[in-house]
Amino acid sequence: MPPHRAEGTPALPVDRTTKRAWLIWATAVTVYIAAVFHRASLGVAGLEASERFGVGPAALSTFTVLQIGLYAFMQIPTGLLVDRFGPRRVLTAAALLMGLGQVLFALAHSYPLGLAARAVLGVGDAMTWVSVLRLAAAHFPPRRFTLVMSLSAALGGAGNLVATVPLTLLLDNAGWAATFLVAGAATAVYSALVALRVREVPEGVPQPEPESVPLRTIARRVAAAWRVPGTRLGFWVHYTSMSTPALLGLLWGFPYLVEAQGMARPEASAVLSLLVVVAIVTGPVMGAVIARKPEWRMPIVVAYLVVAVVCWALLLGWPGGVLPVPLLVAVFAVLALGNPASGVAFALVRDYNPLHRVSTATGVANVGGFAAITVCALVVGVLLDLVEPMPAASAYRVAFLAVAAALLLGVWRTTVWWRRARAAVFAAEERGEQVPVQIRRRRWDVLADA
Repeated sequence: MPPHRAEGTPALPVDRTTKRAWLIWATAVTVYIAAVFHRASLGVAGLEASERFGVGPAALSTFTVLQIGLYAFMQIPTGLLVDRFGPRRVLTAAALLMGLGQVLFALAHSYPLGLAARAVLGVGDAMTWVSVLRLAAAHFPPRRFTLVMSLSAALGGAGNLVATVPLTLLLDNAGWAATFLVAGAATAVYSALVALRVREVPEGVPQPEPESVPLRTIARRVAAAWRVPGTRLGFWVHYTSMSTPALLGLLWGFPYLVEAQGMARPEASAVLSLLVVVAIVTGPVMGAVIARKPEWRMPIVVAYLVVAVVCWALLLGWPGGVLPVPLLVAVFAVLALGNPASGVAFALVRDYNPLHRVSTATGVANVGGFAAITVCALVVGVLLDLVEPMPAASAYRVAFLAVAAALLLGVWRTTVWWRRARAAVFAAEERGEQVPVQIRRRRWDVLADA
C-alpha cells in the first residue's frame, strides 16, 4: 500500500491549539506518568522483591516478563478498544486497573499473588499510551502532533524518575507496603478526574460514532496496517530504540550496577536516573527538530542505533567487565536517547495510515519495543540462573549477550524496512500521489531498486 492519507481523510479535525486542548492533554498525560512509574517501580525494588517473595533471578524476571508481555499483547486490542469506546473511557479504566494492581502488589506476600498484581498493572498500563496519542490527534493540529507526542513521552519520564532515587528512599524509610499502597490508591482515585475532565473531541466537533469491529475483521484490519511499509518500519524503530534502555530501567539496570559494577544502591539509583533525565531533556528538543524537519527523523534513529551498538560493545567487551564510573555514566546517558528516538515510530504510523486505522497501527508499532523487552528480560534472568557460580561481572556479560543479539536483529530489520519504505514513497511520487514527507533519492536507493 502506498504511503498516503487514504480517501483524502484529514489527519485532524482542528487547525489551532486551544487552552482546553492543553487541559485535556495534561489530565490524560498524568495517567501516562503514573503508568510509567508503576511500570518502572520494580527497577529499583527488584532486590526487595526477590527477598519479599523468596525468588531468584529467573523468577524475578517473570514479574517484568508477565507485565510487559501483557502490555505488548494488549496493544492491538487497546487500539480497537479506543476505536470502539473512545480514549476517555479506556483511560479511565486504565487508571482504575493500575491503581488496583499496585494496591494488590503492596499487600501481596506470595509469589503467585505478586504475579497476579503485576498482570493487572500490565493490562492497565497497556491502555494508556494509545489513548493519549488518540486524544492528541483529536485535539491538536498536525504541526503540533509530533511536539505533543514528544512532550508526552518526556513527561512520562517524570514517572520513571520518581521510580529511581525517590522510590529507593521511600522504600528504605516508609517500607514496601506503605509506598506501593499510597501510589496505587492515588492512581485509582485519579480515574474519577479523568472521567470528568477528558473529552474525546474539541468543543463544536461532532462526536464520532462508536466503531464496532467484529472479531472476524480484526485480523484483516491488523493485516492492513502491517502491510503498510511505514507501519512495519515503525515497529522495528520502536523495537530497536526503546527496548534496551527500557530493559535496563525496568528491571536489570539496577541489579547490574549493584552486583556487577559494585556500586552502592544510592549511586546505582543516580546512574539509573540518567535514563530518565536525559530522555526528559532531549525528548522535546528532538520532537521539535523532527516536527520542523521530518526528513531527519530516520537519520537520527540510524545514528542512535550505530552509537548504541558501540555502547553495548563496551559493556560486553570491557576487560574484567567492570567499567570506570565516568564511562558507565556516559554509556547509560547515550542509551537513554533511545526513548525519545522511539517516538519516530508513532510519527511514521500517523503519517502513513488513514485516520480510522491510526490507533490500530499505533498498537502494532508499540508492540515492537515491548515484545523485545519481554523476551530479553526472561532470557537474561534464565541465563543469570544458569551461570550463577560465575562472578557477577562475568555472569551479566553472558546474560547481556541476549540483549546485544536482539539489538543487532533490530538494526538489520530497521535497515531493511527503511529502504522499503523509502522505495514506497518514491513509487507514490511517480504515480503523482501526495506523500507526507519529501525525501531525496540517494545512491543506495537506486541500488535497492536495482
